[in-house]
Amino acid sequence: MKVALIGASGFVGSAILKELLQRGHQVTAIVRNREKITPAENVTAVAADMLNEAEVSKAIADHDAVISAYNAGWANPNLYQEFLKGSQAIQEGVRKSGVKRLIVVGGAGSLFIAPQQQIVDTEGFPHDWKRGASAARDYLNIIKEETALDWTFLSPAVEMHPGTSGTRKGIYRTGLENPVFDAGGRSIISVEDTAVAIVDELENPKHIRQRFTVAY
Repeated sequence: MKVALIGASGFVGSAILKELLQRGHQVTAIVRNREKITPAENVTAVAADMLNEAEVSKAIADHDAVISAYNAGWANPNLYQEFLKGSQAIQEGVRKSGVKRLIVVGGAGSLFIAPQQQIVDTEGFPHDWKRGASAARDYLNIIKEETALDWTFLSPAVEMHPGTSGTRKGIYRTGLENPVFDAGGRSIISVEDTAVAIVDELENPKHIRQRFTVAY
């Protein structure tokens, strides 16, 4: 496929980029700074402002699908507002581009840990993650109203660890609204296997207009 990958230089985005290339897809890596993308076969780096829907639409036109790993920056004092603004600009840009398929990487904070209680609202939720998690939760409620696009929202495991050698197992389990826990009571996955799940969903859609989550 010809895939537009937004946020291709980030933590999750770079893992998705690697997975897409390993499977032979042609990728347009859409980033703020093209120099962060290492030149490689089947990769075209494009700089675009994710807050500008016209730039987004132009960058993703004529692609088969869009994967958004957009992040407004954890240290950004306006993280909440810019995440929502950027996510909605991406959504509108995709709609205007004519591309139908959009996969969004969100957070685990919007998963339900108990009836009527999402993780982001639990006591002890890390303060440094609160703004980003709240923005991703609120954006999920926005995209749920989207009817023109074939969208999917992916919430990774509660614990998503940086990759090291051998952390791509190629296996995972899925859930919908609640975290997936292992036998030890942990919801955990590597960023590589999160990327595996995302590209699997791209190639074999199972969660159209739906949120899902993955963990070991």
